[in-house]
Amino acid sequence: MTPLRLGYLYGIGAYLLWGFFPLYFKLLRPTGPMEILAHRIVWSVLFVALLLGALRNVGFLRALLRRRAALAGIVAAAVLIAVNWGTYIYGVSSDRVVETALGYFINPLVVVLLGVTVLRERLRPAQWVALGIGGSAVAVLAIDYGRLPWLALTLAFSFAGYGLIKKRLGLPAAEGLFVESAVLALPALGYLAWLSRHDGLTFGHVSAGHTALLVLAGAATAIPLLLFAGAANRLPLTGLGMIQYLAPILQLACGVLIFHEPMPPARLAGFALVWLALVVFTADAIRAARQSRQARPIVVDHGVVVPAEH
Repeated sequence: MTPLRLGYLYGIGAYLLWGFFPLYFKLLRPTGPMEILAHRIVWSVLFVALLLGALRNVGFLRALLRRRAALAGIVAAAVLIAVNWGTYIYGVSSDRVVETALGYFINPLVVVLLGVTVLRERLRPAQWVALGIGGSAVAVLAIDYGRLPWLALTLAFSFAGYGLIKKRLGLPAAEGLFVESAVLALPALGYLAWLSRHDGLTFGHVSAGHTALLVLAGAATAIPLLLFAGAANRLPLTGLGMIQYLAPILQLACGVLIFHEPMPPARLAGFALVWLALVVFTADAIRAARQSRQARPIVVDHGVVVPAEH
């Protein structure tokens, strides 16, 4: 199997798992969002620690502890991913799966916005058009909801900020997830201990299947991230960008078709504007990628004309 095909398999696998996350978190009732988040953190640490131990890849911790700037970045990334996970779990638990899907639809547009405001990047005209359409979509949805879609915006901005920090840190997926979860593990364990002391802990008190699902939250968190890392290492950005919409499409389908959440005409119009913005954004990204490939300098290597990065 070629690396490209394997990359698509990894990517599709990751986004399929993320797309069906609402079904998984619904099974965790009656556990509250904060307890689910705490279990997700704790069991992620244990799962990834076992994985790194099996791969005998624990030496990275010593090198990382000497990088104070990297440690500060990891703490910031951990806080953002905790906000993202907690908000998503709350959205699913409160029957707002459609709004969580919206957050991941607009995430690529927020990434572009952060590129302008944080990295001082210059946008192409089509990217400005996509941002404008996306802003109009948020306005339409705010009118429909009677408020800003804060849950969707929190998901989009927290994940975009997390991605920005992760890109700058450059940590591998498993090692990065382990350190981020380890940063959050002590507060998570403290919260679980507090719940247990006040008889609010559901772990071990509902059923054996429910307890097993809470334990498996660690693997359910780590596996799609590792699949995504495998895809990112093998796919061009345009290919990865095209399949990233699979997860919110599936989440939206879960919300509307399985959980029967309302989708009035005004809300549908807002989503339609989001999709239009993504079409403009994606088409521009594909066109820019093609122009970049065509503009690559050519050199001669042993009499053969090849791209300069050969």
